[in-house]
Amino acid sequence: MPQAWRRLGAAGAHGLAVVLWLGLGGCRCSSDGDPADRGACKRPGLVAPDLAGSVSCRECHERFYELWVSSHHGLAMQPYTAAFARASLTLQGDRIRIGASSYRAEIGRGQGSIVESDPNGQTRHAIAHVMGGKNVYYFLAAFPGGRLQTLPLAYDVRRKEWFDMAGSGVRHVPGLPADEALSWTDSAYTFNTSCYRCHVSQLSTNYDGKTDIYHTVWAEPGINCETCHGPAAEHVRVCREAAQGRPPSDLRIARYRDFTGEQTSTTCAPCHARMRPLTTTFQPGDRYFDHYDLVTLEDPDFHPDGRDLGENYTYTLWRMSPCVQSGQLDCVYCHTSSGRYRHRDDPNRSCLPCHQERVAAIADHAHHPAGSAGAWCISCHMPTTEFARMRRSDHSMRPPTPAATVAFQSPNACNLCHADKDAAWADRWVHQWHPDDFQAPVVRRAGWIAAARKGDWQDLASMLAYVTSADREEITATALIRLLVSCADERKFPALLQALNDVSPLVRSAAAQGLAGRFTPSAVEALARAATDSYRLVRTQAAHALAGLPPEWLPADARAHVARARDELLASWSSRPDDWSSHYNLGNLWLTQGEAARAVTAFETATRLRPDAVMPLVNAAIAYSRLGREPDAERALRRALALAPASAAVNFNLGLLLAGRGDRTEAERRLRAACEADPNLAPAAYNLGVLLAGDGATEGIDWLRQAVQLEPDSQKYAYTLAFHFVQRGELDEACGLLERLIARSRASVDEYTLLGAAYERLGNTAKAAAVYLRAAADESLPPEARRQFAVKSRTLAPPGKKQEGGAR
Repeated sequence: MPQAWRRLGAAGAHGLAVVLWLGLGGCRCSSDGDPADRGACKRPGLVAPDLAGSVSCRECHERFYELWVSSHHGLAMQPYTAAFARASLTLQGDRIRIGASSYRAEIGRGQGSIVESDPNGQTRHAIAHVMGGKNVYYFLAAFPGGRLQTLPLAYDVRRKEWFDMAGSGVRHVPGLPADEALSWTDSAYTFNTSCYRCHVSQLSTNYDGKTDIYHTVWAEPGINCETCHGPAAEHVRVCREAAQGRPPSDLRIARYRDFTGEQTSTTCAPCHARMRPLTTTFQPGDRYFDHYDLVTLEDPDFHPDGRDLGENYTYTLWRMSPCVQSGQLDCVYCHTSSGRYRHRDDPNRSCLPCHQERVAAIADHAHHPAGSAGAWCISCHMPTTEFARMRRSDHSMRPPTPAATVAFQSPNACNLCHADKDAAWADRWVHQWHPDDFQAPVVRRAGWIAAARKGDWQDLASMLAYVTSADREEITATALIRLLVSCADERKFPALLQALNDVSPLVRSAAAQGLAGRFTPSAVEALARAATDSYRLVRTQAAHALAGLPPEWLPADARAHVARARDELLASWSSRPDDWSSHYNLGNLWLTQGEAARAVTAFETATRLRPDAVMPLVNAAIAYSRLGREPDAERALRRALALAPASAAVNFNLGLLLAGRGDRTEAERRLRAACEADPNLAPAAYNLGVLLAGDGATEGIDWLRQAVQLEPDSQKYAYTLAFHFVQRGELDEACGLLERLIARSRASVDEYTLLGAAYERLGNTAKAAAVYLRAAADESLPPEARRQFAVKSRTLAPPGKKQEGGAR
């Protein structure tokens, strides 16, 4: 076999597995070559049969090849060379301290490493590859297990300085404690795991879960021609075989002139989106939501109004743009296929011809002198912000909303330029220029997002009306629906059922997710129908929502569809075998379906991949308990407690386990900690109330009241509170609570029995008899129970009074 593999890390004594690239007729081995010569070497290589390599494009498309090879797309990843260092980097000044270590980049002649110094000595990390370059250069080194690890120092291209890579990524969410930087050795900074598909082309991770080793290969560093145009071997063949001057009618390649605007933009989206992959098979022209899910404003990396806080990679805000929603705009209108901005000489051309009238009168529209930067459309509608040294423009293209800055501390274009003024000053000008107050709807929607993130459902009716309205905005509606998962109010379910019919597959998928575990006839029917949706994202979310329902409970004609959607769901998780969350989700699926042993295996794998993840440990404890492995359950929860001592989930589950084995003292302490961590966690309040009320403590009643207030539709919570009222002799309270409970929901034998007994203890035998008579007539109860209630009713009836109804 020809030597087509190139080693990126030394193997052997140090145990470093080999990370390889798959040659496509081009050589990347030159240490000082001209970037324009990338791929020019004709060294033979092992070529995937349908790929031709970028160098094959050059013979017919020389001009485009030259533009691509020096672009940020073409250089998204490149080998570290002395020539690169001389041309692109400057020497570091002082050492950079990170924790107990300090770091220096050594890039002089014959060098190329990051040197780590700590009390135990020095470690030299050889730089193998360079990523990025528009804003920042990141550096990769070969690590054990075939990993390429992002090194702790990065280089700021604009400021020409070295900086702490991981430290720059700390989020500062308004109203929350400051985030903490991850270690640079964290798997979040492992190239193979986290950032591979957007910096190299046609990559195969080849992760071996049994050995925890990557055998990663890729076709070419950077984003090559075939990433955007699809496999080109057939294209090259038919073009070479065609007669001179007579191109073939079928060029056998993805051509953007044949794409819709949506297809064009979704081809860019996989690398420019904060997303969750469903497959690894996306090809140019495919529908985005057949291959990816999309993160929206439920995530605090967005400000509540949708402006960027962390790094979100454009596509979410792009879908919020009115220009995009109109169908009149796609990515390549403003950007070339190699990523360059087309209109640097006159940025306002980007908005033509749709906004000709406003561009023609730009001084009046922008309230800044024509020709100034303040009169560029993009200055106000696409302001640039920075996170982790990365500058990004807001692709929602919405006008400045300083009122949202006042309310939520999000950025606005006015104050990004007028930094000496505050948001209230900018807001006054915007109101003066626009008395129609276009900001009000933005602030109102952002207020719903902010409230939902905190679990505040006081304005739930307005939220539900919005997500089901015809003019709802897709991203905001999706975020609100996803946030409704934590809302216990039953009013949400009709809205979710309606949202399952939304025109957007993203909204439909969120609605399906929100109906998880809701097995009413209407919800099951709607989710079974969603399992046949034309979009994979909707189908898989529907299958996930139905995971806990036995197949025999499904309509007969829906079982095969749901089974196929479930297979797609499992395939989506298996597409990322090195991602801990895939195994965590798989564990939850097995747990829901009663397969505790398989759930344990999945949760243990998730914990191995991400030892500091708390929820796999918590849910593993639940699975262990179902298998009767209580010591393992406690060990998992103690480990989780050490990681997250203030976690509501950890304290709650540990409290339940301890209460179950009779350790009431620590159980009470853990349940109190859970309630303190999450005051809206009704199960924690309920179990703490049961624990304390069993000793007759008034505080126990107070906790049970809180549980009922948090989840007023819970029959269990209301019945338990009523039971303890009866135990304490608070019979009027008990009767009122039970009457309300029975009136609004299907009552159980226990609820009728307790209510009748309470009335009897009050001496009100007439009411007790009436309760038993109602129970005897309740066809939802078992026949034997109804007969017994009929007997009780007749026993308590006044002499000579005729009884009607009941079981016979």
